[in-house]
Amino acid sequence: MIFEIKQPKIIVLILLLILNIAKSYSQTYLEAAPKAGEGAILLLKRYDLDRYDCNLDQFYKLNKLSKNAALLVGKNYKLPIEIKKYDAKSIRTTLNINELETAQRIERYNNKQLQKGIKKADFKTNKELWLPYHFLHCDKLPPTLTPKNRNFAIFGEKNSTVALKSQKLEQAVYYIVSGHGGPDAGAMATFQNKNICEDEYAYDISLRLAKLLLEQGALVYLINRDQDGIRESEFLPCDADETVWENQEIPLDQKERLTQRSDVINELYEKHKAQGTEYQCLIEIHVDSRNQSQRTDLFFYYEPHQTADFQLANTLQQVFKQKYKKYRKSGEYKGSVIARDLHMLRETRPMATFIEVANIQNAADRQRIVIPQNRQLIAEWLLEGLLENY
Repeated sequence: MIFEIKQPKIIVLILLLILNIAKSYSQTYLEAAPKAGEGAILLLKRYDLDRYDCNLDQFYKLNKLSKNAALLVGKNYKLPIEIKKYDAKSIRTTLNINELETAQRIERYNNKQLQKGIKKADFKTNKELWLPYHFLHCDKLPPTLTPKNRNFAIFGEKNSTVALKSQKLEQAVYYIVSGHGGPDAGAMATFQNKNICEDEYAYDISLRLAKLLLEQGALVYLINRDQDGIRESEFLPCDADETVWENQEIPLDQKERLTQRSDVINELYEKHKAQGTEYQCLIEIHVDSRNQSQRTDLFFYYEPHQTADFQLANTLQQVFKQKYKKYRKSGEYKGSVIARDLHMLRETRPMATFIEVANIQNAADRQRIVIPQNRQLIAEWLLEGLLENY
């Protein structure tokens, strides 16, 4: 028996097969409608996409719009966010990428949109992973973060330009507090026949650490502020012109002084928490004062019974332990991690650690703070620990 093959039916089947294959490889994009007064940039800003020029270019391309075209209120436009089906294993296997850091950034992005209420369900629950265009397709730094636009006068004229070297900490907020300041100079000692003060050296280390954190993409608040900038001299003159964030005068009373700082930090913390920021960290830097004969290695305090605080302090301490083993002739390091009930640990909401960098009274210990390169090394080693803890 001979079967007759009808050509039109075969053609239809082939076309259906091609369409199904094409559909399986098609890209699905999130859509959104602009609100009154929103152009492309403000619409993208709502989804945290505005910092990259490539997102804006892709938005125009997806919607076949000319650059700077006006948007219609209420009309849906494709956003440069692909909707991917999560494979229930990992982001890397879902997207077929190898870079753990990129996968972590994508996960933080999805979590942030969920916390903001823009995303309605966790991607692990509804298997809907959002992939912003810039994570895999942009090879340039966002324009708002390029060196020419990142000038911070607080670091002084020679150090005001801060290059963005990575975005490892782009979802993190750090609060840097240098001990004392204003009417309270902190510990004092004699160096080169002149008085030196704890607050000046703690502040210089704080500035250096803040600059390094900014280079890694973090948002950084210097809670104590001065106009001295980063200084490259051994002798840092004492002064009393420091202020607290938003140009507040520092009170003389110690309790008022500490409460002022913790209130500022907590207000900023709640602001960023409401915006979906998960990782917020407080670093307080001090210079200790003990008997002249007593040497101390850099050590850390944490709030009792706070696991995150202990982990932070312990991670930082381990970095210093490794560095001392490598660079100190004896290889010894006796810096400790100690639980202590201190106002700036107890009354502040971010995870926190309180650091004592040296005994200002001991001549050998003083080398750790008076030599500018040593102040820089302390900041660099702290950064290394903070990156590891993140």
